[in-house]
Amino acid sequence: MNRRFLPVDRLRGNYTPPADKSISHRAALFGAMSADPVRISNYLDSHDTAATLAAVLALGAAVDEHGPGDMTIRGVGLRTPAAVTNGTLDVQNSGTLLRLLPGWLAGQPGGEWTLTGDESIQRRPVDRVVEPLRAMGAGLTARDERFPPLHVVGAELRAIDYTLPVASAQVKSCVLIAGMLAVGQTSVTEPEQSRDHTERILCRARVPFERDGLTSRVSEVDELELYDLHVPGDPSSAAFIAAAASIVPDARVVIQGMGLNWTRTGFFRILERMGAVVIAELEKRPEVIPSHEPIGEVDVAQAPLVATTVEADEVPLAIDELPLVALLGAFAEGDTVVRGAQELRVKETDRIAAVVEGLGGLGVDIEATDDGFVVHGGTGVEGGSIDARGDHRMAMLGAVAGIASQTGVEVRGMEAAAVSYPGFEADLKALIA
Repeated sequence: MNRRFLPVDRLRGNYTPPADKSISHRAALFGAMSADPVRISNYLDSHDTAATLAAVLALGAAVDEHGPGDMTIRGVGLRTPAAVTNGTLDVQNSGTLLRLLPGWLAGQPGGEWTLTGDESIQRRPVDRVVEPLRAMGAGLTARDERFPPLHVVGAELRAIDYTLPVASAQVKSCVLIAGMLAVGQTSVTEPEQSRDHTERILCRARVPFERDGLTSRVSEVDELELYDLHVPGDPSSAAFIAAAASIVPDARVVIQGMGLNWTRTGFFRILERMGAVVIAELEKRPEVIPSHEPIGEVDVAQAPLVATTVEADEVPLAIDELPLVALLGAFAEGDTVVRGAQELRVKETDRIAAVVEGLGGLGVDIEATDDGFVVHGGTGVEGGSIDARGDHRMAMLGAVAGIASQTGVEVRGMEAAAVSYPGFEADLKALIA
């Protein structure tokens, strides 16, 4: 499905982003691991999160829907012999589900599952979850030792001390979930801070958990004490609207109900550093991991932008929004540089290549590096055509580029946006109108 996005001269209004995708996945999985019913409000309705609900249903949980985004999950418990074994679980396009679910399955002795998905997911590496789960005692095999389908054979797990080679909230979460099922205390150390939604749910569920600097520790537990969970608005989805509000003339958007977790608002700190008007009370790094997700309002308005450099320690806190940094760089005076972002090469597509080729085709002066890109700014976006490559974030990037361009942008494969944000076009149109 192709869509053409024409330049606009204003973007204004109040806007509520869709529910957070990362937290929705975790809410469903932890709900399924709980023995008591868990009420979830504002669960995201998207292709990815629907795959997670389908997976927990296949594993024996029940989902009672009360209305849009409002449901109760009746789980099977953390340790359950009733889970379906010798089954195939389709994660569709969800990399989060692909990497988190094995942590739970690995600790179910006697259970066997095969995780597979769509064409894109077959190219997403899983070796970084295979390595620690094997060290804990589970049996895992992957195609070429690296790619799905991923076969998981559950076992009695033993605790490990694991150091992540690359900061990844998904891999960290997988090991922490497995750690709840392992004898002893499991620790995970990451090179830089990544998003901490799993750690907050562990605290909320009264799991023996502690964090010391970049090391998280979890101990074996028999059951979870988890009841209600509310999913805030997704900062990664809101970032596309915020980026548009910073480069479209006469733009001001008030983003309401957005999650302000400090591990998710790295893009908004970069945006403010580049000169956009950002008014918000973003969460500061807490000394102790809280058991809740902060929610609030962010006011973004257009202003002249200046170039910036995003270093490796910022990358995990803005990983999904880095393509937008490239777009902002086109409108900023100077050279905008992103370093230490090798992880972009193993997303739904190679996002470094996709961003450089896509924005380059729209007249942006951008070049790839081994671990990121450099944008020579000040020229904005001319226009043309961009291929989403089946990547939801590339589709939305093209749309934002289009409304801020000189002649308009045609996005080929706009339907990919539905993976995380089915209502994106409608929300964007409402703010234009």
